[in-house]
Amino acid sequence: MRGRVMHVLKAAFQDGTPKMSDYMEMLKLLFELLAFARRNGLVALEAHVVEPAKSDIFKKYPGVKKVPNAVTYLSEALQQALNGTSPEELEVLMDAELDTIKEQGHLPIGLLKTVGDSLPGIGIVAAVLGIIVTMGHMDAPPAVIGHHVAAALVGTFLGILLCYGMVQPLANSVELQETHQLRFLAAIKAGVMVSLRGSSPAVAVEFARKTIFTDERPSFADVDKALQALKGR
Repeated sequence: MRGRVMHVLKAAFQDGTPKMSDYMEMLKLLFELLAFARRNGLVALEAHVVEPAKSDIFKKYPGVKKVPNAVTYLSEALQQALNGTSPEELEVLMDAELDTIKEQGHLPIGLLKTVGDSLPGIGIVAAVLGIIVTMGHMDAPPAVIGHHVAAALVGTFLGILLCYGMVQPLANSVELQETHQLRFLAAIKAGVMVSLRGSSPAVAVEFARKTIFTDERPSFADVDKALQALKGR
């Protein structure tokens, strides 16, 4: 768990949200893999999906590698198809993996949020203790009493600041990134499943495109132009 929390804290200071260009690369990668399988047979994909790091097709799309789990998610799904897994079984497997990735990501985020929620309470406790100390110096000069009161209030201030100004924003940033990364994987799943049910690579890519959030989704014209360029090679 410690490693996961450290990963979350590191990710909070990075922008791991897939961009439109990353989605475009993913759609082109899907098209190339599915078109290759349609031309040469599904078995011919084995050389690419067993070791994607060595695949000439995967190497052309580094934007996909930037999204956590994306390459593994796609390649293992296609490996399952090669092994004869039915579309229905594969859909269950891909959904199960999405759920696992989501729950695994939520564990450190939830822990971070819990710590953030406790900080204002700790600040209040520090303030109360400060007031108790101040009560023991009521016969002191006003300047001394004021110093103790100020020290007590600093505890409350720090608790609120660390909670709402640091820990909670970090947790929310990672949670937002995770939501977009899961959407990236969901788009991959949509394309793979439609293809395995018999649709053409272009139709599979369009299904994947429709799964993308609208403000990050490449336009139909841009995707069609990109696919036409791939067909012309």
